Amino acid sequence: MDRAKTSSAEGSIGSDFLQLDVREAPPGGLADWLAGQLRAAIADGRLPVGGRLPASRVLAAELRVSRGVVTEAYQRLIDDGHAAGRGRAGTVVVAAPVLPPSPAPVRAPGKVITPSPGLAVFDEIRATPARIDLTPGVPDLTAFPRAAWLRAERAVLEELEPSHFGYGDPRGAPAMRLAVSRWLARNRGIRVDPGEIIVVAGVAQALTLVGEVLRHHGVTEIAVEDPSSLGARQHLQHCGLATPPVPVDEEGLRVASLRSPAVLLTPAHQFPMGVVLGGERRRELMSWAADGGVIVEDDYDAEHRYDRAPVPAVRSMLPEVCYTGSVSKLLAPALRVGWLLAPPRFFADLVAAKRFADLGNAVLAQLVLARLMETGELEKQLRAVRARHRRRRDAMVRALSLSVPSARVHGAAAGLHLTITFEAEVDDVALAAAALADGVKVQPLSWHRQLPGRPGLVLGYAARTASEIAEGVELLGRLLR
Repeated sequence: MDRAKTSSAEGSIGSDFLQLDVREAPPGGLADWLAGQLRAAIADGRLPVGGRLPASRVLAAELRVSRGVVTEAYQRLIDDGHAAGRGRAGTVVVAAPVLPPSPAPVRAPGKVITPSPGLAVFDEIRATPARIDLTPGVPDLTAFPRAAWLRAERAVLEELEPSHFGYGDPRGAPAMRLAVSRWLARNRGIRVDPGEIIVVAGVAQALTLVGEVLRHHGVTEIAVEDPSSLGARQHLQHCGLATPPVPVDEEGLRVASLRSPAVLLTPAHQFPMGVVLGGERRRELMSWAADGGVIVEDDYDAEHRYDRAPVPAVRSMLPEVCYTGSVSKLLAPALRVGWLLAPPRFFADLVAAKRFADLGNAVLAQLVLARLMETGELEKQLRAVRARHRRRRDAMVRALSLSVPSARVHGAAAGLHLTITFEAEVDDVALAAAALADGVKVQPLSWHRQLPGRPGLVLGYAARTASEIAEGVELLGRLLR
């Protein structure tokens, strides 16, 4: 009778649950077949210990079989110890998998930091446990404004129309683009129409989109500062672009050394050396752009300045700049929200690239962030974390003067990290690997160099307490000695 009901039913005769399909069952053996399928799913871990099986009525309706077939299969699992009946809590898996999944291989600390880092090096180093993480690029994540975010999220959800849950503009939610345009005007001196803004999944995605579009326009290489972010170079190289180095000195990028059709730079707070692109260099850069050069500006750490007001963005003086920024260093990298401004000759292609990458960022996070920007909560957060980060910067400077007095400190005026260099011959890769083996994560400066230069370390301080910073730096001093 159950088989007849199945064959005569119209539409689906399967279930989303474990992708069960009763057409695979032998004639007259539905309960045996279903029990076998469930045992196999428990054995290979698809049904974990503590997992609850669907209500018998629900699964029977999905499979178009009688409820008795499902209850009989469940009873067989209970009888042989694979499951247990828990009354109103339903039927719960109690047997462990026969062959548990093999854990992912864990690399030894000494194998993570090597002279030639691979494409997955940052994933690997993040996954490597350590007592004290002094790697750069992360703000104080404990300071994330949870209460303000929840208030904004509740307010957004109360006002949200059903249509907002559908597919949106790949450029981003209109409210977010408007909030970003006002934020950039207030904080970075940039006047831009909201329609010219593309909301992206952080600066990393912006660089990938720009790299793809530049390739489409016939550009085969984009110059980068030296030293510069290894991660940024990896994104551009993944797009098929060469990344020839241009030296950086105390005034920033040596514009006179530019020979490429395009350049990526961090003028407000150069990564990793922390210098600001000087006024004369900015004028040289604008002259270079007037002759057809393409400028890609990563506004890295611009808002975290401790000695004076942040310097204006190059984009504020030159609308032809491809400009990108994000909230990763202000709120949290996990949000994956940033923005990209581009000149008219690239804009349509960048929107197309974003469309085909992901159809646009998640809308709810955009609307919540837009509300924080418009209500002043984001400026409030910036003031709070800037004071906290400054105290931790001071703690690291003190610790370095005590434990590593021979090191030269760079970039103390702004940002979330310091770079130190050594006069003596020091193998910074070996030093960073030894520190990691002792439970302290740092990055060797040589990772970020393509040209010869002094060895050193890049040290993040924003995410650590003063005592952790002192302990980590003291370890570096012992290793150096």
